[in-house]
Amino acid sequence: MRHGEAAYIADDGSITEDFRQPGLTAAGRIQARKQSAVLASVEFDKAICSGLPRTLETAKLILAYREHPQLEVNPALEEIQAGDTPEDQQDLRAWLSHVANPWAGADEPDAQFLGGERFVDFAARITPAFDAIVADRSWNTLLLVLHGAVNRMIFNHIMDIRWRANASIEQDNCCINVIDVDSPADGAAPRFLIRGVNLTAYDLNKSSIFLTNMEQTAQRIADDIGAAR
Repeated sequence: MRHGEAAYIADDGSITEDFRQPGLTAAGRIQARKQSAVLASVEFDKAICSGLPRTLETAKLILAYREHPQLEVNPALEEIQAGDTPEDQQDLRAWLSHVANPWAGADEPDAQFLGGERFVDFAARITPAFDAIVADRSWNTLLLVLHGAVNRMIFNHIMDIRWRANASIEQDNCCINVIDVDSPADGAAPRFLIRGVNLTAYDLNKSSIFLTNMEQTAQRIADDIGAAR
């Protein structure tokens, strides 16, 4: 899963100084509760999140009102790190075009996510952590509550595809992805069966979702800049 809508922008319009820290918005908590109802019949025997507040809060809402394993934290699965937000409004407006589509040019050798972590370093962090989880035979049904770029990286990894500017596996707020894993007893490479991608019970047919999450964030910041004039 991806976490629910996060409070990257405060009620006063200010942008968070540390994108690691925001929790969920009120809408994000509603999304998580609706997705929890969808998953109510699933008996998880292991649950992992990245440990950032938005994944912790989402996971606890998903697992509420049922017996479940202790929620584990894996910091290696934290979201890709952005660089500093420009302070000058003119630079901020130019930066917004990158916010709207941060995957553009991500396949370049030294490409960075919004001036922060390099995509190649991100891949080197995420894929071993995911592979270790898959290799762990202590679970049969696992809940992973992670982040948009992390989930994209996992899909890229198991499907052996690269980042592209003109095509992306979208991850709407609090979406559910369903992946079956066949792990041969002889130690051969696992087989992945992708059964569901970006499922959102709060808007199943996506009729009200026209922008990507990053486009929505860029639009909100742009609106706040305009209001501040």
